[in-house]
Amino acid sequence: MTGWLVAAGEDAVVAKDFLAGAIARNGTAPGAIHADRGGAMVSKQVSELLVDLGVHRSHSRPRTSNDNPYSEAQFKTLKYSYDFPDRFGSLADARVYCEGFFTAYNHDHRQSGIGFHTPASVHFGTADQVQAHRQATLDRAHAAHPERFARRPRPPRLPDTVWINQPVSDQPSNIQLSQLT
Repeated sequence: MTGWLVAAGEDAVVAKDFLAGAIARNGTAPGAIHADRGGAMVSKQVSELLVDLGVHRSHSRPRTSNDNPYSEAQFKTLKYSYDFPDRFGSLADARVYCEGFFTAYNHDHRQSGIGFHTPASVHFGTADQVQAHRQATLDRAHAAHPERFARRPRPPRLPDTVWINQPVSDQPSNIQLSQLT
C-alpha cells in the first residue's frame, strides 16, 4: 500500500481517513501495517478501521527508531535531499515539495534493496519485465564483448520477501525466548 500526507498536526480522524483513502486507492488492504506509537496510530478510530479490514497492526518499541528501518531510511532521504528547505513558508509549500519528492522517489529513485528498481515498478508489478529487459541488454553486451566478462552477467536480484519485523519462527526455543523478553 502506498500513500503520503502532510497535515498541520497529528490527528486520529485525519489518520483514519488517510489510511482508508490509501487502501481504497490501492484496491486492497495490506496484511499488516507497522507504525510508531503516535497518538493517531494507536487511536480508537484507526484501531477500529484496521480491525474491520482484518489488517494486523505492529508498533515500534518506545524510543526504538530502527524498528521501522524502511520508514526511517525514507525520512533520511527526504531530509537530506539537496533541495530540502530549512523551513517551509506554509503548509501548501510543504505539500507541493512533498508531491514532487514522492513522485520522484517512487518513480525515478532506484533502490539497492529492491534490485535497483523503483518502488513503483515493484508495486505495480513491472519489475519482472524490467529484469527481462536488463538481462537481454546484458546478454547482448556479453555476446558482443565476452572478453570483458568472467561469467555471464546478471542484473541484481529482487528479494523474495522483505520484512520490517520478521515474525518469530514456530520453533519452541524462539517462542519461549520471545515470551521472556
